[in-house]
Amino acid sequence: MDETRSFLESIGLPPGDPSSLPDSAKRFPDGAALRIEIPSTEGPRALEAVLDEAERREVPVHRVSQGSGGFLLSDDELNEMVRLAAEAQVEVSLFAQPTAAWLPSASARTEGGGAVGGTSYGQDGLAYALEDIRRSASHGIRSVLITDVGLLAAFDAARKDGLLPSDMQAKMSVAFPIANPSTARVLEGLGANTLNLVTDLSLAQISAIRTAVDAPIDFYIESPDNLGGFVRLYELAELIRVAAPVYAKFGLRNAPNLYPSGTHLEATAIALSRERVRRAQLAIEMLERSGLPEISKPGAAGLAIPVDGASG
Repeated sequence: MDETRSFLESIGLPPGDPSSLPDSAKRFPDGAALRIEIPSTEGPRALEAVLDEAERREVPVHRVSQGSGGFLLSDDELNEMVRLAAEAQVEVSLFAQPTAAWLPSASARTEGGGAVGGTSYGQDGLAYALEDIRRSASHGIRSVLITDVGLLAAFDAARKDGLLPSDMQAKMSVAFPIANPSTARVLEGLGANTLNLVTDLSLAQISAIRTAVDAPIDFYIESPDNLGGFVRLYELAELIRVAAPVYAKFGLRNAPNLYPSGTHLEATAIALSRERVRRAQLAIEMLERSGLPEISKPGAAGLAIPVDGASG
């Protein structure tokens, strides 16, 4: 093991998960350690609910994300989300769909092939997802969730080539399992701007990943049932200390799966969105009791705020 661990150090990776957890000196571009993300914000009405609840509870929301895919939002709905978010200076990240889970893939529906679900299935599947990203960008969206390494590489090439806006950001979804420093570093090298880690990693495992990458870490402080259902509020202060900069995400345990969402689930999506903001309030109040870290202001540097009125 000593030789193996020495080799890992020689290529710039930690030799193992640390026994002591060092402070992370890394920060967002504005110097803050923490930002708040509300996931599963499925359309303009859910976004309205998030923004309204955030104002009422005085919760700073920096990013919302959506899981159904940009292609399941109409042109008018996309434009409205862009307008609302641009006015509030909040990032909107739309899932790049379709993936195998949305397509007629038998493997994605088997017990052994579940990991296939987030892949771009076939070259047509990759082309569909990249076109979905291009459509979102044309409406002013500047952040997308990606779950496929090949799609990430194609996204980065399109961004460098000018097919996509140069300020477009790639957010790795929790559906792509990032569980060790080497995987995190590879994805960062391929152009990922933020990294959503597996929800059950220990603080030591997260700390090891932080030593290998500079990109912000996204982490579910409360994860939905299909991602473990963990409620890790009491670990948030330590998570920020060892892994900053961190996007703290607030899913919900004991909540229905909304994907793919639509008007038939709108009332439920709105109610869940409001409760996610309340969960974020609980976390901030808990942090205040242990020493609140610096939180970014609305519209802070590095956020992929939508561009209202964009075209092409």
